[in-house]
Amino acid sequence: MKTTTIKLFLCISLFYMLAIIPAFSQNKPIAALLAVESKGVIQDQEAVNFMLNLELEKAGIYSLLDKYETSDILKKNNLETKNCFGRSCVIAAGKALKTDKIITANIDRFGEKIIITLKVFDIKTESLEKTDVTEYLNLQPELQKMIEISVQKLAGIKPDPNIADLLVNYDMPIESPKTRLRLNGPRMGASLAFGDAASVMTAKEGDGGFNMYPAMFNFGWQHEWQYLSSGNFQALIEGVALIGGLESGKMIPSLSILNGFRVGKNGWEFAFGPSFRVVKKASGFFGDGNHGTEDGKWYYDGDPQFNNFYNPLWYSREERVDSRGQNALSTSLILAAGKTFKSGYLNIPVNVYISPRKEGTIVGFSFGFNVYRKPKSQ
Repeated sequence: MKTTTIKLFLCISLFYMLAIIPAFSQNKPIAALLAVESKGVIQDQEAVNFMLNLELEKAGIYSLLDKYETSDILKKNNLETKNCFGRSCVIAAGKALKTDKIITANIDRFGEKIIITLKVFDIKTESLEKTDVTEYLNLQPELQKMIEISVQKLAGIKPDPNIADLLVNYDMPIESPKTRLRLNGPRMGASLAFGDAASVMTAKEGDGGFNMYPAMFNFGWQHEWQYLSSGNFQALIEGVALIGGLESGKMIPSLSILNGFRVGKNGWEFAFGPSFRVVKKASGFFGDGNHGTEDGKWYYDGDPQFNNFYNPLWYSREERVDSRGQNALSTSLILAAGKTFKSGYLNIPVNVYISPRKEGTIVGFSFGFNVYRKPKSQ
């Protein structure tokens, strides 16, 4: 009795292995990778074919016919598949191979893009079942990753977004380290001074002023160096050299070095950093209405009457912008925000900024333009 039970169990197990397991394996459609064409990529045809077979096997949606078996069967049927991409040729090959699906692939480089096209033909209905066309950046050493993404999309599997962001060309230069938004180019705009800075600018030169308008037109050049790019985020150093004051008969150079951040697909930007300019400064003090001085009046040390009013016990010396003084380096903080507008390949950056200073705040705006240039091919 015991021996009979064991024999029955072994028979059932053998039946399961011979009948049930193969039935499960047949749930996957049988497919063959037929025609593969590549142009302009550094990998040879055999390497590309291997990558495609490997990624199709990893995707696991088809029971893939061995490439050597595919080649043998097609040769026996006198079918040439090297350029077999048309529907009639593909269907004929599929019937000879007795597969459910036939897959074809094209990998082409066009300038700065690599385009991968995958097609699946249904042999039973003799029609194109589905296709995937994806544009990638020209990063040829990463071709297998590109093929992996295309196969996953064809199979309905969501690719790793971190890998896709670095390889897929979304036509947004900000998206990748290889598609950087560069805004080098001319800058122009205007600034307006407030507080004591405006008073000094508009005062007569005999009183230490500059006899200028409180508003000033600026023009110059911006150059930038990007040191970080990740997805929709860029970090860069911006150098902005400007000349202003020409409308008042002056020439005031300035240089700003800003740490900038661009975020989002719409080109929003925030920046901050120091600004340097050469101005004339003099040493002196402000009167307080005592000891013969006028309240609020500036007395600078180049005035012959200076010593008649100044006493270190009464007043403390300080430096102030004064047209009668000596050239000196002046520094201030710049806080800026802006957005880049686009028209085709034309970039138009527009920024507003504020420079808070002890002697008076300056606010302004600037804009510029340049033409987007794609990075050089690798």
